[in-house]
Amino acid sequence: MRLPPAILANTEEVLREILRFSAPADTTLSRYFKDHPRLGGRERGAIAEGVYAVLRNKSFFTDFAGSGNGMRRLAILGLAEAVGADSLGGLSEEEVEFLARIKQIDRTLMPAQKRSNLPDWLYEKFVAQYGEEETVTLAEALNQPAPLDLRVNSIKATRDDVMNELAQAPIAAEPMPFAPLGLRVHKKPSLQNLPLFKSGAIEVQDEGSQVLSQIVGAKRGEMVVDFCAGAGGKTLALGALMRNTGRLYAFDVSEKRLAKLKPRLARSGLSNVHPVQIAHERDVKIKRLAGKVDRVLVDAPCSGLGTLRRNPDVKWRQKPEAVTEMHDKQIAILDGAARLLKGGGRLVYATCSLLDEENDRVVEQFLAAHDDFELVPMSKVLAEQKIDLEMGDYLKLLPHKHQTDGFFAAVLERKKMVKPVAPAAADEADAEEE
Repeated sequence: MRLPPAILANTEEVLREILRFSAPADTTLSRYFKDHPRLGGRERGAIAEGVYAVLRNKSFFTDFAGSGNGMRRLAILGLAEAVGADSLGGLSEEEVEFLARIKQIDRTLMPAQKRSNLPDWLYEKFVAQYGEEETVTLAEALNQPAPLDLRVNSIKATRDDVMNELAQAPIAAEPMPFAPLGLRVHKKPSLQNLPLFKSGAIEVQDEGSQVLSQIVGAKRGEMVVDFCAGAGGKTLALGALMRNTGRLYAFDVSEKRLAKLKPRLARSGLSNVHPVQIAHERDVKIKRLAGKVDRVLVDAPCSGLGTLRRNPDVKWRQKPEAVTEMHDKQIAILDGAARLLKGGGRLVYATCSLLDEENDRVVEQFLAAHDDFELVPMSKVLAEQKIDLEMGDYLKLLPHKHQTDGFFAAVLERKKMVKPVAPAAADEADAEEE
């Protein structure tokens, strides 16, 4: 079925705004659809996928779009990539011929950097870290749309029960290889009206994010903190792993982000979660818990470069100097969170970045400054959680290897303090020896 010709004009209009990179693409799209309520679900889906196709292939498409009517050509290329050229209505003969020429181009013959569809600075960083061959493979994976991943809320259902109920919808899903409560859904059906979703039995969550929650190792009755909770995806996963016992704090500096947690929390059936807005990593609300917490998850603010499958605009909006600034912020947050832990408590530092300067180097700098913490090898943590993943000291999930978003995590354990012998007791012991 062909799309109405007006859809091309809509795509061109919103694409023009998005390519200014003044705001996240999903925010701009949401606002545009709100302003154009007559667009149906099929039309909105085509526009969104067309826009994301342009963002993923921007370097390649821009080279061939030309000037003059370049924005319309970009919209045509994006929609053709997303829904197929045969679905486009309102094309001129010249535009049909243009699409046919582009289709004949063998992209494998193009230079590696051009094939990557990455900005120069990011391509260079990836090559320095991964080598050119793996960078091309990684970039290819990052330029593919992400699948739809679900987490089963174990408080309300089992994975098998959810699979069976989804099949009746009918929605095909299969168990994930690493996340014990994860399901990967075929295609991308709408979930909002499903009884499973409304009841809180399922949440949308990437498998990598689910694995992060799992390695925290939260147990029944513990005191746990999600230090940068955001909208609470990992918070809800932790609460379920704790079997709705103990006390789980969801800290975040953004009232707006925490507000998004409230309806999700209501659906989840969890009563052990306590959302708390903080001003900064040294807020007095944090100081009150110093030395009392069993486990802390720091899913730190980062460049977000591991999420390019879902947010392809990030690679064009992000700047190298911002990544450098982010490093100092991550260190400060990690230092503040560390104060919460009791002896023997564990701190999980995580990002959705693929860059060592936000990952390994942050952990190394932290450990150099905190001799009361030690690194717990990720291989040991994964074995404890019975997760079948081959890792060394750190968790490094990569889309081309693990079919997840790009994630990094390290587990740090606070050493148990040895209580010094009281002076009086020491004197008595000396006297007895004499």
